[in-house]
Amino acid sequence: MLSKDIEDNKAIGKFGSEIILTNLEGDGNVRILTHCNTGSLATAGYGTALGVIRSLHTAKKLEHVYCTETRPYNQGARLTAYELVHEKIPSTLIVDSMVAALMRSRKINAVVVGADRVAANGDTANKIGTYQMAIVSKFHNVPFYVAAPFSSIDMSLLSGDRIKIEERPDRELTHIGDYRIAAPADTACANDSQGRVEGSVA
Repeated sequence: MLSKDIEDNKAIGKFGSEIILTNLEGDGNVRILTHCNTGSLATAGYGTALGVIRSLHTAKKLEHVYCTETRPYNQGARLTAYELVHEKIPSTLIVDSMVAALMRSRKINAVVVGADRVAANGDTANKIGTYQMAIVSKFHNVPFYVAAPFSSIDMSLLSGDRIKIEERPDRELTHIGDYRIAAPADTACANDSQGRVEGSVA
């Protein structure tokens, strides 16, 4: 399973980078935006969406990567930013709420994210925040790509409405480590771990 997963991820990286470059206007390098963690720390060792970024970097076609902090659990800040710095890939960590402003102020060539589950019709569930990134991408005419292996596709699910969404602990919102940062303990919280993206949106 280890070698198969790495082989699949490298294939995703290759094909993903090729399609991004095919759809690129001009012959310059690519500025990419990604969300959550989809790299070697989330997979067997190469990554899906981050594998696409690695492939672009290896081909010397990558100008810059912007990765979101990915609230509330900060997988982007803790994991993706670490992997990018470790591999000396030019990158900037941004707050989740900066995505729309970034697309307006900088030319982002593509958004590439992973997927927790893909339904038969192409609807995708991924880390919460992905849905709004897809909508903002569509508004700004930025190509939006989902990088995932076949094992993420569930043909028994006719649409994204059938994908079960996990509700995660309130503490991820209210605390950083042992320190409470939210209002008093009776504050109601909603912490869905995933959002659904309809195929037609992206």
